[in-house]
Amino acid sequence: MEEVDVEPAVTNIPAASDGKHLGFAWGPGDILVYETLYKASGTCCSFIHEVRKDEDIYSPNLRKLFNESHHIFVGLQTIREDLPSKNKKPQFVSISKNYRSVIRACMEELQQVAASVLVLQVSILLAIELIWNLCESLTLSGSLLLHLLDWVRLHKADVDEKAAEVLQSESPAEHHDYWDVVVSYVLQGRLEEARQMLVKQATLHPAARKMYKLMDTLLSKMPFYNPGGTQTLTEFDVKWRHWHGEVNRCLQDNSFASNQHLEIICKIIVGDEDTLLEHKELLSTWYHFLVTRLLFSHPTVKPTELHYYAQSCMTMFLDARSVPEPLDNILLAAFEFDIHQVIKECSIALNNWWFVAHLTDLLDHCKLLQSHNLHFGSNLREFLLLEYASGLFTHHSLWQLAVDYFDNCPEFGRVYLGLQIEHIPLDTERKALKVLRICEQRQMSEQVRSICKIMAMRALRNNRLGSALSWSIRAKDAAFATLISERFLQDYCTRGTFSDLDLIDNLGPAMLLSDRLTFLGKYREFHKLYGEKRFSEAAKLLLSLMTAKIAPRSFWMTLLTDALPLLEQKEVGHRAHDNMDKKRVLSSLSI
Repeated sequence: MEEVDVEPAVTNIPAASDGKHLGFAWGPGDILVYETLYKASGTCCSFIHEVRKDEDIYSPNLRKLFNESHHIFVGLQTIREDLPSKNKKPQFVSISKNYRSVIRACMEELQQVAASVLVLQVSILLAIELIWNLCESLTLSGSLLLHLLDWVRLHKADVDEKAAEVLQSESPAEHHDYWDVVVSYVLQGRLEEARQMLVKQATLHPAARKMYKLMDTLLSKMPFYNPGGTQTLTEFDVKWRHWHGEVNRCLQDNSFASNQHLEIICKIIVGDEDTLLEHKELLSTWYHFLVTRLLFSHPTVKPTELHYYAQSCMTMFLDARSVPEPLDNILLAAFEFDIHQVIKECSIALNNWWFVAHLTDLLDHCKLLQSHNLHFGSNLREFLLLEYASGLFTHHSLWQLAVDYFDNCPEFGRVYLGLQIEHIPLDTERKALKVLRICEQRQMSEQVRSICKIMAMRALRNNRLGSALSWSIRAKDAAFATLISERFLQDYCTRGTFSDLDLIDNLGPAMLLSDRLTFLGKYREFHKLYGEKRFSEAAKLLLSLMTAKIAPRSFWMTLLTDALPLLEQKEVGHRAHDNMDKKRVLSSLSI
């Protein structure tokens, strides 16, 4: 959408000097300050601060997030409801990934800006993408564990940075971070990459090549379960148990006792919890610990069992004295498949409505969100979209995006849109036309009339009669059109010419809005005929204006004055004498 290229005006409120004081109340997005006779308790302050309930809306750094996600949202609404679920699911997954791509792109842009003030926004976007990705993995994806592994890998990218540093060194196998990289690869289930790194170590120590070969064999034989594949769950379980037993035997036989690093890897892939917890620094989070534990100990975990493992892993990983962070509670709720709790916790923890509004909308389209009515009548999806759109409407250009969100709220969207439009400052005629077009497209006749009246009054105060008349015609306001028409006639009497001839000459059917406007249009037509020396037609039109009694009384003498030159014309004079037109005219004017 096109943006309004002006910043909103700043209004300074002077301190009251007449004994009155200021009160405040929440308005649509901002705080409303008003005059009151009551003095506020506490120390007086000479400053007034504008308070906003959705401050992120005003961040220029997040403009891309709002604009790009708006296009994705609109596209989501076009997916047909009657399509079979199997046909819609790939589209929903694609839309979810598009949302995440926008979040990540915005986050990467912020990270390039070296400003400490942006650190909070980056951390919030990181958390948002982490939660969104997890919800996508749990609700929209088929292979649970494989998607959880992808989720962990995506959000633990420092491993790749460290690996690149190791591989670029002169002797990677002797680099001080070499074993951290190998173990990190194993913890993330990236066994192929771990094997490639181990080859470098085996080359450096030929005497231990047999031991490295054994580890390579164990890593290469580890089975991964893919529900979409040809292997049944039972077949996989048999294969995995056989492999797990083989790894356990190697551990019992002390096959890697002479190499502590390989022994650690062996303990990790056999699922030894104590060894995993010894590597908290590499795991960094309890949910990484959870996914690694599931991979090596419970690879066939069912969705209904996730919450049990999630809770136990969080308890085991976190210090007994530490209190879970809001992010921990949100992720835990997601692992419990309690989407409503996720949305509730995010609404409290995050500082804007963008995330909960778009995630809820997507899950609602996927039929994954039980839609229950809230106590004030709207369902959860609509409530969150209304709140987000209301925040957008307080911004001087993002308000245009909000219109599509209101359009897709069938219960209260139109009402909210009407109320919000009333609060849009019509700073320029260009902006007024944008708002007007939106209202006209939605047949919001009351708002159309209101906007047109406001703009007409503003134009009239600035003595721009043509613009005022145009707006009053658009509002279909007969009384105001009459008032402006009389101003045109008064100006004509004063100056002897009409202003805004293009408008008056092209009134067309609009001149029928009021008698005075009709007279203005026809009187201008009379002047055109006279100027073209079509005297007979001009006289006939002037006569009809006189007899129709739509001319203002103050204009009668002007009409008679206009008639005199016509009566002197030979053709018109004979006709007037024959038809007694002068008598009819004088009689109609009661002169």
